[in-house]
Amino acid sequence: MTRISLTAILVFALLLPASVARPQGSGVDADRLGKVNFQTSCTPQAQAQFTRAVAMLHSFWFDGAIKDFTEAAQTDPSCGIAGWGVAMAWMGNPLAGPPSAKGLTEGAAAVAKAKQMGSKTQRERDYVAAIENIYKDADKIDHKTRAVAYEKAMEQLSARYPDDREAAVFYALALNMTLNPNDKTYGNQLKAAAILEKVFAEQPQHPGVAHYLIHSYDFPPVANKGLNAARRYASIAPAAPHAQHMPSHIFTRVGSWQESIDSNRASARAAQEAIGVNTIGLRSYETLHAYDYMMYAYMQLSKDREAKALMDEVGATRKLNVDHFAGAYALAAIPARYTLERGRWADAAVLVVMPSELAWDKFPQAESITWFARGIGAARSGNVDDAKKSLARIETLRDTLKAAKNAYWAEQSETQRLAVAGWIARAEGKNEEAVALMRQAADREDATEKHPVTPGALFPAREMLADLLVDLGQPAQGLAEYERSQKNDPNRFRSLAGAARAAERAGDRDKARGYYAKLVILAAAADTERPELTQAKSFK
Repeated sequence: MTRISLTAILVFALLLPASVARPQGSGVDADRLGKVNFQTSCTPQAQAQFTRAVAMLHSFWFDGAIKDFTEAAQTDPSCGIAGWGVAMAWMGNPLAGPPSAKGLTEGAAAVAKAKQMGSKTQRERDYVAAIENIYKDADKIDHKTRAVAYEKAMEQLSARYPDDREAAVFYALALNMTLNPNDKTYGNQLKAAAILEKVFAEQPQHPGVAHYLIHSYDFPPVANKGLNAARRYASIAPAAPHAQHMPSHIFTRVGSWQESIDSNRASARAAQEAIGVNTIGLRSYETLHAYDYMMYAYMQLSKDREAKALMDEVGATRKLNVDHFAGAYALAAIPARYTLERGRWADAAVLVVMPSELAWDKFPQAESITWFARGIGAARSGNVDDAKKSLARIETLRDTLKAAKNAYWAEQSETQRLAVAGWIARAEGKNEEAVALMRQAADREDATEKHPVTPGALFPAREMLADLLVDLGQPAQGLAEYERSQKNDPNRFRSLAGAARAAERAGDRDKARGYYAKLVILAAAADTERPELTQAKSFK
């Protein structure tokens, strides 16, 4: 009944004449959202509302975009392209996963009303026909197939209207939607980047171009190419919370931790302010997403006191403004990072899924994080029985993801299972088995790319393999794995410290001295003197 009511309200709003009282729109200053030029056949007043909505859409500010697209339809009842915009917004973050059940319902209704309202140009009808691929037969056809159909429709639309830069930009986004996470040539991403770079040269204040370039370059071998967009996006769209956060994707990939912290602090503040309430325990999912990136960066700079303050704030969360996967992921990942990155195995072993009020059954891939941390913590604390309980829960969650045909996250849970099993084998003295399991975990993790929702692997498997090898008295082999890990995850505190320790034990004092020096520079502004940092400062 709730879904039906919400759909009815949206449909009614889209059909209201301009003279009828209507929502006030997002109220955001269009000049603070960047500059876009999406021409339509709508009236001038509706065009202005539509343009602001498109700018918000490009920065994934979906609720604001829906308000403004709806207002454009109210202003001009023949502005059917506004229904396209509503449908685009209900897709949600298309790079994070499929639309929610509510999104599918509302998006399909918006497409139907856009078609009913009609459009004055074939181009506008083509946009509506393209987005319809995301919603049509969603109960029969899987999301991946529908997304590919949408990508092909946008490719055709862009080719049909070569002077339409918005078509090119949305086609580039579609290419990132359908990328293959196992493709190490980054075919879709680089194709998208080539399109976007051309538009960026023409429209340097376009928010979508800067945004989607960051996503296109959010991979270790090409991350440096994204620095220009990363350092410009926040100033292009200063009012958009997501625009403040996105640069940190590139900053994380290149190990620029303070820039990541600054970016995400601004994003978290803007996202929390945007929900417009001060209810105790209510947190914006975008705020939590930014906090996860902040926690990752704090851990690399040895800013443990600031990290603890962040932990306390996150721990007070009882409800999300939207039950979004990014929020659930952050709630699980933040405490896991805080314990694992500092080697606090006993603390990791007793982590619980929090808050209990959240519908965790919707997010098995997020819950798996907690059991992964618990399993490692228990195994490395010598509590094999508890570690095996965590292992069993990970297996259950992995199977749940498989049954839901969520292949990517099922693979991530399998990688977690292998790592926990490896530490259990080590605790049981099965050293060869432990190395074999951990190497499998590292190879599988390297074979896929990180998901956009996370700053990086919760606890890089190749780094754990290096830890294990050093622990087993094989420092030279461990050093090689640390150095291999650093190619994907540069400037990590644990990796630099581990490499220094491994080199020292292998008798390579020059290399040890070099890594210890890098560690001291990395943690120059540390607010906590970790043992590794003390060792680095005293090494001669």
